Amino acid sequence: MRLLVSVCAVFGLAFSVGARAPEPVADAVILSGGLPKLLSEYHFFRDSAGWQPNDRVVPYQLNMPLFSDYAEKYRFIYVPEGEQAKANGDGLLEFPVGSALIKSFGYETGGKPRLLETRVLLHRADGWLALPYVWNEQQTEARLKVAGERIPVTLTDPSGKQRSISYGVPNKNQCKECHALSGAVTPIGPKARNLTHDGQLEKFAAFGLIDREPAVDYRVPVWGETSASLNDRARGYLDVNCAHCHNINGSASNSGLFLTYEETMPVRIGINKRPVAAGRGSGTHDFDIAPGEPDDSIMIYRLDSLEPGISMPEVGRTTVHEEGVALLRQWIAEME
Repeated sequence: MRLLVSVCAVFGLAFSVGARAPEPVADAVILSGGLPKLLSEYHFFRDSAGWQPNDRVVPYQLNMPLFSDYAEKYRFIYVPEGEQAKANGDGLLEFPVGSALIKSFGYETGGKPRLLETRVLLHRADGWLALPYVWNEQQTEARLKVAGERIPVTLTDPSGKQRSISYGVPNKNQCKECHALSGAVTPIGPKARNLTHDGQLEKFAAFGLIDREPAVDYRVPVWGETSASLNDRARGYLDVNCAHCHNINGSASNSGLFLTYEETMPVRIGINKRPVAAGRGSGTHDFDIAPGEPDDSIMIYRLDSLEPGISMPEVGRTTVHEEGVALLRQWIAEME
């Protein structure tokens, strides 16, 4: 269940005439060379609980979100006054210096939402910086945790199964494992093809957040959208959950497995591809994807594991995404 009000509703709040926050977003804090200790120092939110976005802090949703232990995510974009993000076809929006991406993670507890952490990506003059902030028990402030943290959580997954996990807030260096392209930290989520839900791109352009509404040739299916083809749903899942590392400039480039939607060569997607280095990660299987044989495919073996050195992704989850694995099993099973 989505705990945040709709994107359309918050657009009305964030940009309504007269709905000015007492203090604007602190551009100087975003651009400074320091590491702010408290999330409140940025003034991204009007309230201390991190639910009411400040002016120019715009909520957004992804069609296909990254899986993170079934956590709900609440995403916001901030672009400074007088600036615009640039549309880049159906790819990643290009954000000007001074921008910030804000993503809060939480679970519903006793019928109420509770935030665990908020991660920020700050676009400074020397590049992007990723920082994790952990919320206190009172839900009144989030404090910088450069070393990360473990938080015990009991959750109910979409099937109704109750799970107890040790939720992992990444340390500052772990953020780079997913957000690094050619060694530089970069955003990975807000690609135009994954932002078409609820007419968001049109709204972004109308409010001047982006320079134009981009033409999107391929739209990542909204999660659970069974009207989309099985191939599109599977490729969209891999693009969102795996391709930030498994691309030609990513941290897993040496694997030769490239899972971006743009990739067209079957062997580079993993079909009948042998692993570059055999080891525990491949088990007894010969191919990343063995067409028609999901149980003989390394991809399924690793996604279905929680064992260190085998499980993929390596960070960001402590549970198996059963619905995602089921989708990819069906995709591989129907290959010829």
